[in-house]
Amino acid sequence: MPPTLASLVHHSALKLTVRAGEDRLDVPVRWAHVSELADPVPYMEGGELLLITALKLDAEDPEAMQRYVKRLAGAGVVGLGFAVGVNYDDVPEALVAAARQEGLPLLEVPRRTPFLAISKAVSAAIAADQYRAVTAGFAAQRELTRRTLADGPEGLLAALAAQVDGWAALYDASGAVVATAPEWAGRRAARLTADVQRLRERPAPASSVVGGAGNTEHPENADRVELHSLGTSRRPRSALAVGTAAALGTAERYAVHSAIALLTLTTERSRSLHEAGLRIDAAVLRMLLAGEPDHARTVAGDLYGGLLDAPFRMIVAESPAARNRAAAAAAQTAAGDAAPETGGDPLGTLGALVEVVESAAARAGEAVLVVPDGERLVVLATDGGAAVAACVEHASALEAARPASESLAGGDEESLVVGLSAPSGPIAASAAYKQAQQAVSVARRRGRVCVEHEHVAAGSVLPLLADDAVRAFADGLLRALRDHDATGRGDLVASVRAWLSRHGQWDAAAADLGVHRHTLRYRMRRVEEILGRSLDDPDVRMELWLALKATAPD
Repeated sequence: MPPTLASLVHHSALKLTVRAGEDRLDVPVRWAHVSELADPVPYMEGGELLLITALKLDAEDPEAMQRYVKRLAGAGVVGLGFAVGVNYDDVPEALVAAARQEGLPLLEVPRRTPFLAISKAVSAAIAADQYRAVTAGFAAQRELTRRTLADGPEGLLAALAAQVDGWAALYDASGAVVATAPEWAGRRAARLTADVQRLRERPAPASSVVGGAGNTEHPENADRVELHSLGTSRRPRSALAVGTAAALGTAERYAVHSAIALLTLTTERSRSLHEAGLRIDAAVLRMLLAGEPDHARTVAGDLYGGLLDAPFRMIVAESPAARNRAAAAAAQTAAGDAAPETGGDPLGTLGALVEVVESAAARAGEAVLVVPDGERLVVLATDGGAAVAACVEHASALEAARPASESLAGGDEESLVVGLSAPSGPIAASAAYKQAQQAVSVARRRGRVCVEHEHVAAGSVLPLLADDAVRAFADGLLRALRDHDATGRGDLVASVRAWLSRHGQWDAAAADLGVHRHTLRYRMRRVEEILGRSLDDPDVRMELWLALKATAPD
């Protein structure tokens, strides 16, 4: 503990006598300062024991002493030491009365005790307290390190909670509680999810204080809670919460800082290790897409658990923002310039998707393979698992939040498009990848955020004809026939539709049109003459049918 007025009074060498403020001697003393100024307040910081001889004070004037003592108390001075036998043989009653009125401790300093001795005593006590705090901090660091190596983050949190006589909690990138110590702190930690999310929006390292007595934001929680971001990147990936009944002391502060460093080491891989992991992920994915699942399993080892054996989903995500950033980076690199600054989230919306998927997989204990691939992201996740569900839920939330007037075709810089394959296995990984790519293309055309390949395959092909290029082709193919019909010389477009719908059956198609079959035969010969193509060719019949469907009114 830091020195207090009580410890100075009990100091056998100082011989101090208490003349006022006996009930406030437990106040800590930050420093001992000598000043004979009539108004030393401008030079005070608070917490000082002020030592005077009243060289420039009329210490026997009650009004002057009341003003003097009131100013000192208002400035945070914790005590006044008055030396007797210098300018006054005894402490003037006016000063004693003023000190008692303000509740300011007044200490009588005998002539044989120099002010320097008091200053040395305070300085030595402060140094001893700091040494004890540092020693306790190092001991806490050793204990935290030991528990981390033995029990991981959970052991560290338990040791930290004991060190600060409170509780501690660890949050993941989404703000969800990962672990708490003691266990009863889980509900308190869960209340701070919004505060953790706000902390993540600030550049790391970041910290904030929430809760505490008198706090209006969390009145149900009287704890003082410190939140600290964890991680070395600008956008923190996790956070630590430490709840205590009062502000942290020096030793507790050392423990918290040690915990931050240790948790950063355990939750953040080094840059080189992270890059190596990305290379392994990319290599495993390439082997799967090349039809070499056995080689992929050999390279992966136990890295992905049973992910490469169980049914999985292939997820492909694209974002115009990522494509534009990649193009800008390539252009600047080619020009010999530094790469553009992308902030704490270089993949933009893709980076947010990575955090959602990886956080969900971590909470569920699932393995997931995530490979950034230029302007897109490729994810391999367990079919029916938490990662796939989180991906779909995230995409649905983005689509629901998008204004109705906004479409992906409009060039939204931060739009995200996600395609999911059907459930697949390692042998069919290449087919699953193509399915996910096809789903992305469909999602882009339809203005959707997420499309699953199963839904596309199970539906009709007709919605796929809504593409502008398909409509342009259809209009061009049918234009000559429509121009002919516009002259009133026949209904060739309707005749083609009826004939194709009846699979080339003349009598049935003629009956639908209400004409003789010879009339229909004549019309179909005119169609061949105008188009310059034979209706005996199945490709021509297919193109005409699709053109009719693509231009049909809704």
